[in-house]
Amino acid sequence: MNYTTYLFDFDYTLADSSRGIVICYRNVLTSHGYTEVTDEAIKRTIGKTLEESFSILTGVTDEELLVGFRREYVQEANVHMTVNTRFFPETRTVLKELKERGARIGIISTKYRFRIHELLDQHFADNFMDIIVGGEDVQAAKPSPEGLLHAINRLNADKRQVLYIGDSTVDAETARAAGVDFAGITHGVTTAEELARYPHVCIMTSLEELLNEQD
Repeated sequence: MNYTTYLFDFDYTLADSSRGIVICYRNVLTSHGYTEVTDEAIKRTIGKTLEESFSILTGVTDEELLVGFRREYVQEANVHMTVNTRFFPETRTVLKELKERGARIGIISTKYRFRIHELLDQHFADNFMDIIVGGEDVQAAKPSPEGLLHAINRLNADKRQVLYIGDSTVDAETARAAGVDFAGITHGVTTAEELARYPHVCIMTSLEELLNEQD
């Protein structure tokens, strides 16, 4: 692969925030009497918007109720999210090596940008990322290509030299909609077989494979 810009999903791609996510969903769901939802079901919604996830988990379709669930989740996340989120072992090494090789890197996520910064700022210098696009920065969440295209335009990047890396079929759909190459990573609950159904340049078990492809 010969790319100059690497844009990453966040949850289950760069970091494992599943413990914090499960805690937050569990607390909100339990307070409303939804006690039968499994951890696995919660994890399968990672990468979707909070409203979409709560609708999937509860069957609720009323927009006002879903917005209320989201607000409660955000309050829980203020307490439980960042302290229960960890970068995958190779993440920091890979990102720093890509930067040293002259690549531009960024994050496109449904997670709030400020929440991403809470973890990033503990491990990287200010402005280490060339761009971060969070859920609050777009009108339409992934798989809409809005966030990805916004980053590409802001960076004045050539689509042919952009690689989007993500763990889910939503990420794969986003890359396809934006017209850029996609690399799948199996850090999460989506299998390699599921990712392989979408256009891709590779499906990785570790982000370190990005460096190998560049050698």
